[in-house]
Amino acid sequence: MLVKICNVLRASAQRNGAAAFMSARTYADFTTQATFEIKKCDLHNFEEGPATQVVMTRDEGLEYYRTMQTIRRMELKADQLYKQKIIRGFCHLYDGQEACAVGIEAAINMSDHLITAYRAHAYTYTRGGAVREIMAELTGRKGGIAKGKGGSMHMYCKNFYGGNGIVGAQVPLGAGVALACKYMGNNELCVCLYGDGAANQGQIFETYNMAALWKLPAIFICENNRYGMGTSVERAAASTDYYKRGDFIPGLRVDGMDVLSVREATKFAADHCRSDKGPILMELMTYRYHGHSMSDPGVSYRTREEIQEVRGKSDPISLLKDRLLSNNMASVEELKEIDVEVRKEIEDAAQFATNDPEPQLEELCSHIFHNNPPLEVRGVNPWSKLKSVS
Repeated sequence: MLVKICNVLRASAQRNGAAAFMSARTYADFTTQATFEIKKCDLHNFEEGPATQVVMTRDEGLEYYRTMQTIRRMELKADQLYKQKIIRGFCHLYDGQEACAVGIEAAINMSDHLITAYRAHAYTYTRGGAVREIMAELTGRKGGIAKGKGGSMHMYCKNFYGGNGIVGAQVPLGAGVALACKYMGNNELCVCLYGDGAANQGQIFETYNMAALWKLPAIFICENNRYGMGTSVERAAASTDYYKRGDFIPGLRVDGMDVLSVREATKFAADHCRSDKGPILMELMTYRYHGHSMSDPGVSYRTREEIQEVRGKSDPISLLKDRLLSNNMASVEELKEIDVEVRKEIEDAAQFATNDPEPQLEELCSHIFHNNPPLEVRGVNPWSKLKSVS
């Protein structure tokens, strides 16, 4: 019996030693960077567009992977909490579109500015918000990024101006931020995001006009996920070439499911803006896996087969994962380890968002103004007794 135990222990030690040796050898042999071929952008009022051969380092790839997985898991957890009635009200999820947010952020600076519509959770995270703050905001708790008073559509952090609920209204606001950048002469720019459903709003075309006249450093980005509020783009727009909608503003149509395509197109656009050439328009061809919002099952105007086909052939996370593995830039075990870490972070954040207390009634009217002395908020009792504290 003793001999048998010794043999088992010896074999186990040999296996573990071999595994450690293989792991060390494999990690040492990782490719530190690789060149990739990406799709050519469709161009409007450009003779040349972004590069089609791009370089990605191993560190960049792992960072993109972790960020996209965090966004994906955060949105899936939000879906779960909503169905459990822990999250209430409006909730628009971003899963499927992760390459857009991560690719854009990889190409601009944190000192640049960004404003988007109500599908805002991912950008709150990429702009520096913590997962637990975002989840707590979704559940309306005082530890939320807007102290529990903004909810899904109204999240903010430094150089990120929301999360805006009125369709298309964030675009002129973003142009105002871009005007401030030009006025200050700080070589910064503003990314103004909107969806295909908002692309027919008149205020967007008015904004194009002013931005072109004043040569504002604005990147107008239409995240075309193919459906507005239950309506396909073909049924909603006479022209679905959204990248040409700026007319006199040059445009790009980009593969929004490929983080590298989005990154290179955004770099190209940022260089254009920083060279005082005025605004640029980008259309990111992407796809949302959930419905328009949590009240939309998402399968009454498109088939389940269509969604599964996109998931199987064009999923942004799977595409990046395949690149990392096929070019020996990461191991399956390493990516699984990231997945485990991300899931734990999301679970911890969800636990916090469930247990954190709601804001007190006395806080209802606070933060109406910035750096103002307290003032009484008019209205019927008991609101008339509330004070606004900045």
